[in-house]
Amino acid sequence: MASANNMTELIITGLFRDPKVQRLFFVLFLPVYLATVLGNGLIVVTVSVSKSLRSPMYFFLGYLSLVEICYSSTVVPKFITDLLAKVKIISLKGCLAQIFFFHFFGVTETLLLAVMAYDRYVAICKPLYYTAIMSRPVCHCLVVGSWLGGFFHSIIQIFITIPLPFCGPNVIDHYFCDLHPLFKIACTDTFVVGIIMFINSGLFSVFSFLFLVSSYIVILFNLRNRSAEGRHKALSTCASHIMVVILFFGPAIFLYMRPSSTFTVDKLVAVFYTVITPMLNPIIYTLRNAEVKNAIRKLWGKKSEVKDRIKVQSDFSQP
Repeated sequence: MASANNMTELIITGLFRDPKVQRLFFVLFLPVYLATVLGNGLIVVTVSVSKSLRSPMYFFLGYLSLVEICYSSTVVPKFITDLLAKVKIISLKGCLAQIFFFHFFGVTETLLLAVMAYDRYVAICKPLYYTAIMSRPVCHCLVVGSWLGGFFHSIIQIFITIPLPFCGPNVIDHYFCDLHPLFKIACTDTFVVGIIMFINSGLFSVFSFLFLVSSYIVILFNLRNRSAEGRHKALSTCASHIMVVILFFGPAIFLYMRPSSTFTVDKLVAVFYTVITPMLNPIIYTLRNAEVKNAIRKLWGKKSEVKDRIKVQSDFSQP
């Protein structure tokens, strides 16, 4: 790779040029990232510990939250620290690594959302066979398949990018490394690799989105024969999933299903799905799900009880 390129470092222009605006958004985005990590981490811990959240839906939700933390962490920490830097530099190898992990976790999340839609389809449309179809070994296989799908997708992206010669200027007009802005600084025709990326990312996002939408349409169609209480419970669960799907796929389809034109627009859309959406997911799932809220309350209730017992024991042990 070093012999094929005349550059080893890249300069990232960032989201804003004004230092005052950058400091302002550092103050805004740092709490957002911390909330993303803490909120999704809380769901991971709650699902792992709580005995009431043993169904496949919560099993997948725990892994989805874990992927959200990883997905956001591939971009946001460097983006936040760069807001305080005068010159934003990343090595070419670091740039390729960021692209790999960004697409790896992004596609893994896409496949997990598809798995969760399938889980809801089986639970609502085939309730008598649910435990047999969604057994624990099947759930593990579906999660492993999601991770492998993300890995192979990312490997393709890297394999089409590494052979490209980058001979300057070494400036990426974005706030993180992604394929569109990186292709702009390649000193060769990127039409073919652009088509491959369109198929690998754009069409994949569209077909995944259509699969998810079709699944929820079938689910909603089958809810007609349910009681009012059963419909309300199922709709409450599906509504959370549908909101997350729209928030995740909307920006991705916008970016990867069209040629890059206005990078300002691209950057603003990218902020939404790299910074904002990962923070919203735990809020959406917890606010609309009574079981998760109750499990979180019990978890924190147990922690406070343990602390009180430790305090009482320490008071008794003192002379």
